[in-house]
Amino acid sequence: MIARSIRFAAALAAVGAILTIDSQLRVNATTAALTLLLAILGISAQLGLTEALAASVAAMFGFNILFLPPIGKLTIQDPQNWVALAAFLVTAVTASQLSAHARRRAAEAEARRVEIEQLYSLVQSMLLTGSARKTIREFVNRAIQVFGCTAAAFYYRPTDEFVRSGPESQVVTDHELLVESEVENPSVDLLRGVALAPVRLGGRPLGSMALIGPPPPDKMVRAISNLMAITIEKARALEDAGHAEAARQSEALKSALLDSLAHDLKTPLTSIKAAVTSLLGGAPGADKELLTIINEEADRLNRIAAEVVEMARIEAGKLHLEKQPVAVPELIAGALSELSVPLRGRPFTVRVAGDLPNAIADRDFAAQVVRQFVENALKYSPEGSPVEVSAEAKGGKIVIGVGDRGPGIEENERTRIFDKFYRGRRHRFDTEGTGMGLAIAKGIVEAHGEKIWVVSEPGQGAVFYFSLAASAGGREG
Repeated sequence: MIARSIRFAAALAAVGAILTIDSQLRVNATTAALTLLLAILGISAQLGLTEALAASVAAMFGFNILFLPPIGKLTIQDPQNWVALAAFLVTAVTASQLSAHARRRAAEAEARRVEIEQLYSLVQSMLLTGSARKTIREFVNRAIQVFGCTAAAFYYRPTDEFVRSGPESQVVTDHELLVESEVENPSVDLLRGVALAPVRLGGRPLGSMALIGPPPPDKMVRAISNLMAITIEKARALEDAGHAEAARQSEALKSALLDSLAHDLKTPLTSIKAAVTSLLGGAPGADKELLTIINEEADRLNRIAAEVVEMARIEAGKLHLEKQPVAVPELIAGALSELSVPLRGRPFTVRVAGDLPNAIADRDFAAQVVRQFVENALKYSPEGSPVEVSAEAKGGKIVIGVGDRGPGIEENERTRIFDKFYRGRRHRFDTEGTGMGLAIAKGIVEAHGEKIWVVSEPGQGAVFYFSLAASAGGREG
């Protein structure tokens, strides 16, 4: 009310100021009428129709008294007065209508801009989620911030789950959400301050949503429900694709495991079967040799079984380390002592930097990595070619490497060489092994919190490295 009074006073003051100025300047009636019309036009544009009508009446009376003869008298009977009044009134009404229409269109445009920004903010937050459930939870939480609601709720039909933002959302019951999921159109209850809408995609119901508090416009509610349907369906599609890819990789992994184990179990079993058959046949003088074959192949089967168990422990996160300071020369020597037979006849060198600090590691597991590297070098390099083990300190770490003069590893295989069951394309069928050795080595190294890598050039051999933390206390006494 006070604001309206102020606007009326401002409109009348503007007309009075124009009349006073025109009167002081002694302008003619035509000029005075034009200035008053411009003033009324401005008042209607800025203040509104009612204020412009009041200003028109005041301008007509002032124009009549000050500029129409007889000057100083109000003679409303004169036709000129009626023409002036009509001109002022038509100007006021026309200008006010145009101004109101422009303000209304500007307000609508601003409201649409705000709605688009709100929807964009909601989309941006929900697109980062990875599943339908997370999308719905993000919606009920973000709706309060984005749309100024006091609470939100959602019913997800595929899992028969209700998701709410807080106690305030209990204003809408589960039953109401269930019923709303079956209808086609949203409903806005202004008295309760609740907006309910079904969430459907292509006629298929996905659930329903509720916004509690000052409800958005009906069109906005529809836009939100459509947006939710599209976003949930996208999240579900990504989930399904992820599950399908995981299943595909699982099947590929199982196939690779079965192929690898079938190949590696068949070879020693064939040798054992042949040796046992010969023993049963009673071939003279062959007992010791055949028993040796049986013993070696049994050991080989035992190693394969041990690798499978070790890989399972690593993947289950049940690799328990007992880390302590370990002298690197002793670590390497302990690993090589178990490979004396395979290393026989091979040029072999160990190069350990002087004053090398102790490594912080589980002695047995770290030695297992060294053994795996050496066995790998012996397996994939020509007989009689040299193998070298090195150890040095770099950047606060102990780096241990095993190099060979084999055919090397092609660039496209280096990123996969530590994968489970992966074996190089050229050696897949002509070299013994399950393809788990390097994967186990990687699991052991990563359990230490360290890194494992390979440097290789085709035809130039390969060097496998892994790092261990260096002891701050230096070497053991």
